[in-house]
Amino acid sequence: MRTGLSALLLLGAWATAGTGPASAAGAPEPTAPSSSDAPASAGLIDAMQRDFGLTKTQAEARLAAEKAATAVESKARRAAGAAYGGSWFDAGSGKLTVAVTAAASAATVDSVRETGATVRTVKHSARQLDAAKARIDKLAAPKGVSSWHVDAKASSVVVAVVGAERADNDVRKFLAQARAAGPVTVEEAPEAPQTFAAGTVGGDPYYTGNVRCSIGFSVHGGFVTAGHCGRAGAGVSGWDRSYIGNFQGSSFPDNDYAWVNVGSGWWTVPVVLGWGTVPDRLVRGSAEAPVGASICRSGSTTHWHCGTVLAKNETVNYSQGAVHQMTKTSVCAEPGDSGGSFISGDQAQGVTSGGWGNCSGGGETWYQPVSEILNRYGLTLHTA
Repeated sequence: MRTGLSALLLLGAWATAGTGPASAAGAPEPTAPSSSDAPASAGLIDAMQRDFGLTKTQAEARLAAEKAATAVESKARRAAGAAYGGSWFDAGSGKLTVAVTAAASAATVDSVRETGATVRTVKHSARQLDAAKARIDKLAAPKGVSSWHVDAKASSVVVAVVGAERADNDVRKFLAQARAAGPVTVEEAPEAPQTFAAGTVGGDPYYTGNVRCSIGFSVHGGFVTAGHCGRAGAGVSGWDRSYIGNFQGSSFPDNDYAWVNVGSGWWTVPVVLGWGTVPDRLVRGSAEAPVGASICRSGSTTHWHCGTVLAKNETVNYSQGAVHQMTKTSVCAEPGDSGGSFISGDQAQGVTSGGWGNCSGGGETWYQPVSEILNRYGLTLHTA
């Protein structure tokens, strides 16, 4: 039995704690948590202690440091100008590290430091690395190539190859072409990525046909989710199989996002389920967390799990085709979690796409950033 709010809460079907989901029509609205509860609620602190091995004091300090680093990032990027080589949150120092090229003047370096960031010198600018990745994106990737992304720390495009496929001729050819496109580092991936949709399971968030997926974030008029969960026009039903709405837009592969309109007595609220692990989270915005920051995921199969942002703008090579501009995390996920919410504190980050591994043995999961989905369809995030 679910605890806290119903899994359909993002669609507006409220439930009383400890009971089954309530009817969508005429259900009472819950009492919102106080603003002092977000983002560092007791439940969130507990989850970070569990998933990161931190003490309560360390978890609270990390959240505060990450919030400060998020605010610094855009200022530091502007200060670095053309010398900007990327940035990441350093959990050890609790500060944002900003990479600059050797061509950066002393005045530029001082300006970056004045924002509160730590400075590191790298070989390539972010613009050069992004251009190299864009050239690699145009290549046809074999199934043995898992993904690729710009790694600011390495000042390189990191290409992940499934270990068992590294000697494959097509993989070797791809790597040769990738190296010709720019600076490339190769790393081994334990498994090939897969999407996290699932067959029908009773009592979970939403269904389209015989596929179960998870709701991402409420927007005005509906919710956003993963594109591989349904095509435009496909009908969507809730936990009780009652009609909710239809996919109004969907893109997969190339992208992995979609949005569903909400009607027939259902409504939207700015909440992400904590599944009894943490209190349900109010969504207050969509400020993008930096690489290295902690992040948590809510999904209908494995519920609430936390990890770290590992990379941004990564191209993921699923069997159905490549998906671009994804964010990689160390958070686990399993089938049925697709489309679910990635959130940092009270800031929406993206919707679950796919990954490898599971929540018993660990793994990595990618999400499609929510800002791209909102911009693509002209949607407005529903915030508290």
